[in-house]
Amino acid sequence: MATLITLHEPQSAAAEAYQSLRTNLEFASLEQPLRTLLVTSADQQTEKSIALANLAVVMAQAGDRVLVVDGDLRRPSQHDIFGVSNQAGLTGWLLNGGEPPIQKTAIDRLHLLPAGPTSNSPAALLSRKRLATALSTLSEMADYILCDAPPVLAVTDAALWASQVDGVLLLLNAGGTKREQAQRACSILEKVHARIIGAVLLNVDKEVAMTGYSG
Repeated sequence: MATLITLHEPQSAAAEAYQSLRTNLEFASLEQPLRTLLVTSADQQTEKSIALANLAVVMAQAGDRVLVVDGDLRRPSQHDIFGVSNQAGLTGWLLNGGEPPIQKTAIDRLHLLPAGPTSNSPAALLSRKRLATALSTLSEMADYILCDAPPVLAVTDAALWASQVDGVLLLLNAGGTKREQAQRACSILEKVHARIIGAVLLNVDKEVAMTGYSG
């Protein structure tokens, strides 16, 4: 869990930025419920999974019951970040049903549903009906559900998730994500009627910092 700066360096500027993001999301939920949140990026260079994990940590530290769902079935990484097994996860649960194989993490009030073994056809597995049913079940188990997904411009997976969650947080990479990439990503999300909560700019400095949140 070396990448969890919010856990290992809680007084750092980057950790403070995640705390500010958590507060902004809390205020955004006052107008409209925001219990299921997709965290994704426009491009493949952005460290979306690490950012999601750090956000999950500060939310759990604030007293919320948080469930991270690794919906990136192509390049899953949440199990590595939190140091848990990936033998069972979202893929098997969506296909076979039963109880979701949720795992505890080392952080109080923070649980993880790993991606599970790689699927041959992730987009087919992530149907709107399956995702709606899954999120409905999972929302009873936590205060907040944070969903990881592949970059918006890479494959259709993120758009499928975006159509079913309460809101989407789009991560951009300072010096890496181009303006046209961000605009194309927003256009795709708008086409599926996603509620874009805001955009976050990562890697402004050598530390994983963030700025530019807008509700």
